[in-house]
Amino acid sequence: MSKHLTGKEAMLNNHDLKPVEPARRVWGKWNYVAFWLSDSLNLNTLQIVSTSVIAGLTWWEAWLTVWIGYVIVGVFITLSGRIGATYHIGLPVLIRSSFGTWGSLWVVFNRGAMACVWYGVQAWLGGQCVVLMLRAIAPSYKNIHNGIPDSGTTTVDFVGFFIFWLISCLFLYPPVHKIRWLFTVKAIIVPPAGLLFFVWVVVKAKGLGPIVHQPATIHGSVRAWQWVAGIMSSLSNFATLVLNDSDFTRFARKPSDTYWTQALTIPLGFAAASFVGVIVSSASTVIYGEPIWAPLDLLGRFLENANGAARAGVFFLAASFALAAIGINVAANSISAGSDLTALMPKFLNIRRGQYVCAAVGLLIQPWNFFKSSSTFTSYLSSYSTFLSSIIGVMLCDYYIVRKGYFDINALYKGDKGTPYYYRMGVNWRAYVAYILGIVINVVGFAGSVGADVPLAATHMYNLNFFLGLIVSGASYYILCRISPVPACGVSWCAEVDTDAIEGLVTYDSTSKSDNIAVAEKPVTTIV
Repeated sequence: MSKHLTGKEAMLNNHDLKPVEPARRVWGKWNYVAFWLSDSLNLNTLQIVSTSVIAGLTWWEAWLTVWIGYVIVGVFITLSGRIGATYHIGLPVLIRSSFGTWGSLWVVFNRGAMACVWYGVQAWLGGQCVVLMLRAIAPSYKNIHNGIPDSGTTTVDFVGFFIFWLISCLFLYPPVHKIRWLFTVKAIIVPPAGLLFFVWVVVKAKGLGPIVHQPATIHGSVRAWQWVAGIMSSLSNFATLVLNDSDFTRFARKPSDTYWTQALTIPLGFAAASFVGVIVSSASTVIYGEPIWAPLDLLGRFLENANGAARAGVFFLAASFALAAIGINVAANSISAGSDLTALMPKFLNIRRGQYVCAAVGLLIQPWNFFKSSSTFTSYLSSYSTFLSSIIGVMLCDYYIVRKGYFDINALYKGDKGTPYYYRMGVNWRAYVAYILGIVINVVGFAGSVGADVPLAATHMYNLNFFLGLIVSGASYYILCRISPVPACGVSWCAEVDTDAIEGLVTYDSTSKSDNIAVAEKPVTTIV
């Protein structure tokens, strides 16, 4: 960690925050393919088409919205990931460029706190997979006496959750550059499990079911806005991963390893998984007389009066979904939280310790209470990620448009007045003004999403929340930077920076009058 450092540097740097040295740049093209392929088949993706179908779209229209949404996601993931792959730094460090050395801490805390909450929520869903596994082994398990009646959950569900939570802790120990094997194993096991699930249900139903023949029940502008809502649901689900992709791409062997491997694998993998979900639900209508959109509920029905072969099949599928849940929790939540917590307290925490803090918080918040009813807080959790778009807008505009891809790496680790990213008192006011404007444009619609009575126009605007937040914040930041220029901007693009030889590449003009910040006279980049 940063015990050998003193003063401000000890608050900004440690082994997990520094640029990744060549020895740890071990993620290649196929690691990123496996990462996203394994991530695509999860409980949420299997159900993502359901909202649009229930709202009145045909199944193919709902599926097409998923395709469009994840194509857009692939573009944003690639844009975000390029920053980490080029400079080999994660979000907690690169965000200092746009929000300021100390101003970045709010962004880091914001993302880290929500990652801890979501870790608990995802762990609870993974625990439901374990419950199914236990029921497949011993059908009488579901009848165990509830010894914790006043806890908000039952003994059956809590045991499943706690087992999942304990097993997950084993996967928090490996360093990030070595955890790629988890996603490789997931890519080998989980997609075939999804195919088995698909074939099993279709064979059991002797067909694809009625939903594939069901016409649209909405028309005109209502239908058009449901298309928009379907597309935006894919983007909203990915807001966190768009923001934190650099936490993984920083370990890339070279930047090009992260381009098409992400841009193509994401739409292909997630569209295929959502297709499995809609066909399985359609076929379930034939079997049980109603569509069962939740995969775990369907597997639970399979266990009713099941023979040994059916129970073995449910066990394998539930175990595969549990493995998928572990991988998603590691990729989207624990590593994000670990990276953020080490940035908040680098002298005391590294990514591994931060991940265990995240797991502890996920347990202590008692996530089962979020599922007792359709609570406002649950709606808040689902909607909150859309506000990350205002951070993403500032981050992408700062890197691609304002700075032309240039960072002064040394300065990102310094908190002294006169360094490029100190701005005023360590905070870039331009970024915060743009960030707030990106939130304000969505705040009325957000209130409506958690139950408030708002105008229809605000609801329609909120259907475009990701783009509105991103465009408003990005455009505002660009305009403010034109009015009041920021220092250390690039003059040419670079393919990759040799972070081992970055020291001394930038000289500063102490006479700069913009925010009393030293400006790089001639930024130099080293092409590798």
